[in-house]
Amino acid sequence: MDRIDRKIIAQLGHDSSLTSEQLGARVGLSTSAAHRRVKALEQAGVILGYRALLSAEARGNPATIFVQVTLADQRQATMQAFEDALTRTVQVNEAYLLSGESDYLLKVQVAEGDSYERVHREVLSALPGVQRLVTQMTLRTLLSGE
Repeated sequence: MDRIDRKIIAQLGHDSSLTSEQLGARVGLSTSAAHRRVKALEQAGVILGYRALLSAEARGNPATIFVQVTLADQRQATMQAFEDALTRTVQVNEAYLLSGESDYLLKVQVAEGDSYERVHREVLSALPGVQRLVTQMTLRTLLSGE
């Protein structure tokens, strides 16, 4: 990756909907050169994808909840089974493997009208290997990466 590639990544990081023409103008390339560079970055696995940032209303006014998960043990098979099942859990938006008191930290979003109690009981508690869940409900979002 060179200086131009880093500029492209920075521009797309701010606005992934830029056309090749707009991107080229911002980084000093022709439309076709900008397009080729973006395609090369995608093929190299530098750019993994694009996403739309949706309003809270469009997402059903979700409540954000953080859940610390402690597994029954830390054997590879237990952790892998938990992580595999977690990828199929639509309510979990982000998940982190931790060091410290708990094993994982999950960011859960529950749409307005749904019940976190139901998600806790039917979804999170049912994940393989779960020994303990500690839930923290957010009151208000101050800063967000979204």
